[in-house]
Amino acid sequence: MAPHGDELIDIEKPELAQSEILRPIATVVFVIAMQAEALPLVNKFGLSETTDSPLGKGLPWVLYHGVHKDLQINVVCPGRDAALGIDSVGTVPASLITFASIQALKPDIIINAGTCGGFKVKGANIGDVFLVSDVVFHDRRIPIPMFDLYGVGLRQAFSTPNLLKELNLKIGRLSTGDSLDMSTQDESLIIANDATLKDMEGAAVAYVADLLKIPVVFLKAVTDLVDGDKPTAEEFLQNLTVVTAALEETATKVINFVNGKNLSDL
Repeated sequence: MAPHGDELIDIEKPELAQSEILRPIATVVFVIAMQAEALPLVNKFGLSETTDSPLGKGLPWVLYHGVHKDLQINVVCPGRDAALGIDSVGTVPASLITFASIQALKPDIIINAGTCGGFKVKGANIGDVFLVSDVVFHDRRIPIPMFDLYGVGLRQAFSTPNLLKELNLKIGRLSTGDSLDMSTQDESLIIANDATLKDMEGAAVAYVADLLKIPVVFLKAVTDLVDGDKPTAEEFLQNLTVVTAALEETATKVINFVNGKNLSDL
């Protein structure tokens, strides 16, 4: 069951100052977990890897930067695990790079872009790109009053009705956990929380952005159907290349829409 029966309480969202809402958007930070997800966007905009990164020295975090029209575009990835050489996926690396990026790059908006699992019963199909309405966690189970709500951690994405209309994207709730598979307990919470999508970073990014009062939106492209017939890992790897291309196409449209606008225009 969801905490306190069927009730989910949205954690209060900090209000942005009027000057911030009306100021033209100048700096965008994409937080992306995997290099394979990031590189199509990096190549599309001709971004260059920053060798003397402001994110910190001696860290695996990767920063790509470039200029497109009126926008400073940054793509930040957590980089490779030092011991295993694979992408550092999950909530902890996502939280760290989001915090470091906000501190160093002072973005006007964060876009957490990446792949995800989707639920076909909720209308998700392979290759769909969703604009996320809000985010929750599904693996922070704390069965104590109020701590249960903290564990779910419901947070709203920054509202972008004009962007949603312009791109005609599907919209849905994203549920985040640190496992690619889905345990029975995870599934129960995801269903109780009425999520359409499942990933390993989104709610962590939202937590940090909320803490530091930076608006965040989420673009999530479906690589696998969580309630489908194929094993999740197999379907994810099979569709990764095609779906990341769809993600890049949508992210490009978002950048072109955002250019020259302020937050209230979104």
